[in-house]
Amino acid sequence: MRPTKTTQPLKQKRKGTVIAIAVFCLAVMMGFSALVVDLGYIHSSRDEMQRSADAAALAACWDLGEEFATGTAVENVLTSVTAEASTVANKNDVTNVGPMLTSSDVTFGYLSHNQLTNPNAIWDTSNPSIFNAVRVQIQRNASVNGQIKSFFGRAFGIHGIDAEAMATAIILRSIVGFEPPSDGTKIDILPIAYDLESWEAMMAGAGPDNWAWDPETKQCVYGSSDNYREINLYPQSTGAPGNRGMVDMGGANNSTNDIARQIVEGISADDMTAIGKPLTFENGSFTLNGDTGISAGVKDELASIVGQTRIIPIFSEVNGPGNNAQFTIVRFCGVRILACKLTGPRSQKHVTCQPAPVFSKGIVPGTAITGQSDFVYSRAFLVH
Repeated sequence: MRPTKTTQPLKQKRKGTVIAIAVFCLAVMMGFSALVVDLGYIHSSRDEMQRSADAAALAACWDLGEEFATGTAVENVLTSVTAEASTVANKNDVTNVGPMLTSSDVTFGYLSHNQLTNPNAIWDTSNPSIFNAVRVQIQRNASVNGQIKSFFGRAFGIHGIDAEAMATAIILRSIVGFEPPSDGTKIDILPIAYDLESWEAMMAGAGPDNWAWDPETKQCVYGSSDNYREINLYPQSTGAPGNRGMVDMGGANNSTNDIARQIVEGISADDMTAIGKPLTFENGSFTLNGDTGISAGVKDELASIVGQTRIIPIFSEVNGPGNNAQFTIVRFCGVRILACKLTGPRSQKHVTCQPAPVFSKGIVPGTAITGQSDFVYSRAFLVH
């Protein structure tokens, strides 16, 4: 009679195999978990780098417009804008540390408005006076800001990885008119025209400099020079009898209520439709119908926007009297309202303002050559 076989050794062998497989699988799972943690940290760090680059590029581009508006020498403009980019980037932490920028991390150029969606658009660096874009790069490597650290990857000899993020922001500096913004935003165009000859004389240094805008207190200060000359929008003469420089930024014969609303709120899409023609320069100009009067009827509205910026149309000539005057508009310019007085003798009436950058929606961009604007820019926006 044969002896009965025992299965105990086989069971023990199988049990040992299962334990080994379980240990191996656990090790693999822990490895994948570690990899997921490291990859998640790296992805989050890269997102933070991109946000920091975006913020720095946008802030720098806003500063670019403001600095160019001051008439500062180009090299000083670029120095100031570079410093602004560095400051903003450093305030937007990446892995709890503010990134530093090197001198080559901020670059400037000109981008044509009709090439913004073209990944191969020419980044023109040949003429600093027309620069309208700022590109900011943020680096994380062994030399700059340190690598993005690896936690579990160190077990495999990976202590960190290199990474970089880049953002390009642009403002459109040269415009050829306005169109209704798609979001229904009103445009801060003042329905008061100013003559080209006087504007250009002021830009060349003529006229008083008795007021200054204090950006810290947000106050207009009389008796303080800031190297911006002032102009008076209340004209002593427009060249058109019975006309005080008002133009119809809407339907013909705008009422005082219409004018008051436009002074405070800006020009609406309905106003632009009612004008009956585009607010864009065709062959360098377009005409606006005159209105009889900048008067005491809108003094409260003008007083309410003291300290604020507005866009004014500039005319080269005017023909016809009073409400029938036709103003030939050749430029749009940005100003800040400093003070106004529309009561008393005519010689004492004034709406005093000075050039100031205005960032607006609804602009129709031109090229660096065809634009007809001073101190009027699009809002800064990112292009990638």
